[in-house]
Amino acid sequence: MPSDRNNRAPLGLKIAAAAGLLFLHLPILLIFVYAFTTEEKSYQWPPPGLTIKWFAVAWGRPDVWDALALSVKVASISTAIALVLGTLCAAAVSRSKFFGREAISLLVILPIALPGIITGIALRSAFNLAEVPFSVWTIILGHATFCVVVVYNNAVARFRRTSASLIDASMDLGADGFQTFRFVILPNIATALLAGGMLAFALSFDEVIVTTFTAGQQTTLPIWMLEELVRPRQRPVTNVVAMVVVVVTFLPILAAYYLTRNGDQVSGHGK
Repeated sequence: MPSDRNNRAPLGLKIAAAAGLLFLHLPILLIFVYAFTTEEKSYQWPPPGLTIKWFAVAWGRPDVWDALALSVKVASISTAIALVLGTLCAAAVSRSKFFGREAISLLVILPIALPGIITGIALRSAFNLAEVPFSVWTIILGHATFCVVVVYNNAVARFRRTSASLIDASMDLGADGFQTFRFVILPNIATALLAGGMLAFALSFDEVIVTTFTAGQQTTLPIWMLEELVRPRQRPVTNVVAMVVVVVTFLPILAAYYLTRNGDQVSGHGK
């Protein structure tokens, strides 16, 4: 058997991995540091001093709470729409054979493959042609276009790893379609749907480009942060809010990872 020494990564590879992680995460760490700086108008390195007063200032800003509430509302409703439509699309594509199935699958994932600005311009043009006033619902519809893709990718992968014999056995035992979905299909795809929903929520929560084209006068939290960076009132407050966004988006992604990391096993295989 190979020794542990032979399984160790070379020193150069470790250094390269550490450098890559530092390159990716150092800007995020700087955001955390500047959330505690005493300097209000500019960024200095090293910070002239550290304070926690900006957390209280951010807590007392009603514009922050309004933007946060709108982002949570949009992300929640967009995720709910994506769970329904994404699951139905995944079931149709994975469990049926029909002409043009692969083309439909490509069209479903296309919104997330296209640049966000293309999707935003297309949605804005469509809303203008349909004379739909820009509101919270136009933001939700815009976010749902790419949230569906996230749920679809998770669900279709789990559907394809779930043995069809389980569904056949359920139907043979007299269960109708709803009972089969509730007691057989849903337990097997539940973690994939939960992971897809969490990823969709995180993606919607920090979306900027599509929101810019579909928001009208509405201000989500990422749009608020962008405006504060362009015309800053209190720069550290923006960094405090950015910390909240990092946490809110990181936790669902981490949970989704742990929910799907053992998803390579085929449900019902060998039964």
